[in-house]
Amino acid sequence: MDHELPNGLTIRNSKPSDHSRILYVLKYWWGGRDLTFMLPKLFLIHFNNTSFVIEKGDELIAFLIAFLSPAKSKEGYIHFAGVHPDYRGLGIGKLLYNRFFMICKENNRDNIRACTSPVNKGSIYFHKKIGFEISKGNAEIEGTQVTLDYNRPDDPKVLFHISI
Repeated sequence: MDHELPNGLTIRNSKPSDHSRILYVLKYWWGGRDLTFMLPKLFLIHFNNTSFVIEKGDELIAFLIAFLSPAKSKEGYIHFAGVHPDYRGLGIGKLLYNRFFMICKENNRDNIRACTSPVNKGSIYFHKKIGFEISKGNAEIEGTQVTLDYNRPDDPKVLFHISI
């Protein structure tokens, strides 16, 4: 699958030492939104076998933090993914998702879930473009189904699912 990466980029499993690198880029990649609270280091400690980073030399280009659900034996969950703004539109995000989908298939997981904030129009577009459907929520924001108070009060999320 590495041959699908643009020239000069490499992919590998994430490791705990990637945590500070990912936190550093979050505000820049998300237009100033502080999402650092969404990624405790435990994800890079306990789910690094299903999570990936893409680099160009020492520069972080993209990451995907995902896991096989311990509670739902047929599901995988994509917790967080990001691509450097200068590298969006090159298929890097889709490549990361496909890498996780392969792990899910190998482990008999055919349902994948993910979520995003309703303000993240780029993420909503990306997920729909690669085949995710928006799950029915308990409210609607700007014509999009959302689930209110998802992680905490006043935190609506757009929930996605796909069968692979």
